[in-house]
Amino acid sequence: MPHFPTDTVTLLQSPQPPAATRRGMNDTTGRKNMQQLIELRWIAALGQFATILVVHFGFDIPLPLKPMLWLLGGLVLFNAISVLRLRTHPEVTNAELLVAVLVDVAMLTGQLYLSGGATNPFVFLYLLQVTLAAVLLEAWSTWTIVAITGACFAGLALFGRPLALPLDHDRGLWSPYIQGMLLCFALNAALLVVFISRISANLRARDARLADLRQRAAEEEHIVRMGLLASGAAHELGTPLATLSVILGDWAHLPSFTSEPDMLQEIEEMQAQVLRCKSIVSGILLSAGEARGDSPAETTMRTFLDNLVDEWKVTRSVSSVDYRNRFGDDLRIVSDSAIKQMVCNVLDNALEASPTWVGLEAVRDENMLRLTVTDRGPGFAPGILQRLGTPYQSTKGRPGGGLGLFLVVNVARTLGGSVDAGNRADGGAFVTVTLPLAAITLDEEEEGIDAD
Repeated sequence: MPHFPTDTVTLLQSPQPPAATRRGMNDTTGRKNMQQLIELRWIAALGQFATILVVHFGFDIPLPLKPMLWLLGGLVLFNAISVLRLRTHPEVTNAELLVAVLVDVAMLTGQLYLSGGATNPFVFLYLLQVTLAAVLLEAWSTWTIVAITGACFAGLALFGRPLALPLDHDRGLWSPYIQGMLLCFALNAALLVVFISRISANLRARDARLADLRQRAAEEEHIVRMGLLASGAAHELGTPLATLSVILGDWAHLPSFTSEPDMLQEIEEMQAQVLRCKSIVSGILLSAGEARGDSPAETTMRTFLDNLVDEWKVTRSVSSVDYRNRFGDDLRIVSDSAIKQMVCNVLDNALEASPTWVGLEAVRDENMLRLTVTDRGPGFAPGILQRLGTPYQSTKGRPGGGLGLFLVVNVARTLGGSVDAGNRADGGAFVTVTLPLAAITLDEEEEGIDAD
């Protein structure tokens, strides 16, 4: 079966973001925060190893090296497992972050128990754990860490192994205890500045993505309302258009018109325009899910684009169209009204700005289809480019204007593509629509038809 959307309204009626986007929203922040914890744990492991060696051999303060190194090895092993877990399962929940922080608290408590208990100056590293929990975890998890670290501190005061340290606080910076406190403060301050800044950046990025999704949902809801209004208008227009068609058909056979070639030509032109209006109404109803016909026709990319341009030129008053089909090797696709209407919309906007010349270039860029429409008009105002795709942003001054690019952007985005616009250096403007070929072609095993 081909992987291709059936119609424009179906594409736009769901306010939910794509599944991949929703998964990204759920995973990205937690994954990045877990990466920060893993990096912090590597630093902690190196810092603990260096501190143990310096205190034991440099300050001649006896430490239980074997159990402390075993604990340090356990911390390194846990961190290695965390790295593998993150690579194979990118989703990270609040519970997993809580477990990771609890393991860090347990390892710190074990090292402090073996090296002085509450009298160890590095006991203030508990504050680092509490601060990280406040930033990373939900409120109940944070208070859980506060309670556990408080209990650990009390337990160290009751059961910790005191070190044989001289009471020489009066020596100031020359006191080993004061030096340990200074080092602990420096570590806390440096790690908090570095990692809290990174974690805050992750949270700000998450908030920005949430705001973007809310904006998309609001825009897509707006499109749904417009689609319902268009469907209702199409129903209302059906009867008067049919009446006009009958009347024009009768006029075309009246002697007073058949004897006047100019009048007969005008009637034929009016009949053609009425037929075009009826075709547009039928397309709206079809897109709204009503009056469906046969399955979409199978065609090729080159044929689809060539026919689209030919039909557009016939139904518009355009002096010159510079059409260049540089797609390359042809691909089989399904002829779909969504993309056809989208491209015609861009061409219509270009024609309004530049009635004498419009350009269209189709290029295949690896797995993407890139359609670029150019004109020789006045170009886009800077404000329009900054708010590209926002409804009712138009320089034409018509009530309700500014919906053309809004619809184009949303159709392209729903297909997984993008829209870019700008002003040309030699005058005029361009709009580039980029669509993934996977969204508009048949299955890979059916692809590869050579161009005629």
